[in-house]
Amino acid sequence: MLKHSVLPRRVLLAGATATALLALAACGDDVPGSGMDHGSAVNPSATASAGAAAFNDADVMFAQMMVPHHREAVEMAGLAATRAADPEVKALAAKIEAAQQPEITTMTGWLGAWGQPMPGTSLPSMDHGAMPGDMAPADLEKLRAARGAAFDRQFLTMMIIHHEGAITMAQDQARDGASTDAKALAQKIAADQQAEIATMKTLLDRL
Repeated sequence: MLKHSVLPRRVLLAGATATALLALAACGDDVPGSGMDHGSAVNPSATASAGAAAFNDADVMFAQMMVPHHREAVEMAGLAATRAADPEVKALAAKIEAAQQPEITTMTGWLGAWGQPMPGTSLPSMDHGAMPGDMAPADLEKLRAARGAAFDRQFLTMMIIHHEGAITMAQDQARDGASTDAKALAQKIAADQQAEIATMKTLLDRL
């Protein structure tokens, strides 16, 4: 008789446990951080729309102008590997190239996400001379033709002017932009290039 009286109680306890687990699982959908909040997953479309809305004309102009400005700096820096004589000049040029190429990728990615034109000849802002610190074609040709110590001095002189132009553009962006990411990059560019200008002036005084 004892055996028959215990078995139903076990069945009842198992049923009650299952019911409780089902109730907890249902509640878990509404508990933040429970790991079962399937209904509140981030909507990728909504995130993209929010990101696309968080920019203004200043952000677009900054990216459209800074991308070709950086490309010019990368081109100038790339020349140092085979033309520079001073190892510190070579090292600085390599540092500039390594820093600015990823920033180009970042800014072109923003323009794509914002649905804005990429830098090119069709953009009025890309007219020569529109970007602060932009190098004249004749100056770039002269740099390409230089070798040794002459290259080192010309490279440093031109890159200081180029960096000063980038800092001006970055400061304008930090003041007028709306995109948090673009403003942060602008502040980083200004700080990094100001430090590099100090280094280049020291090297130029030594050469």
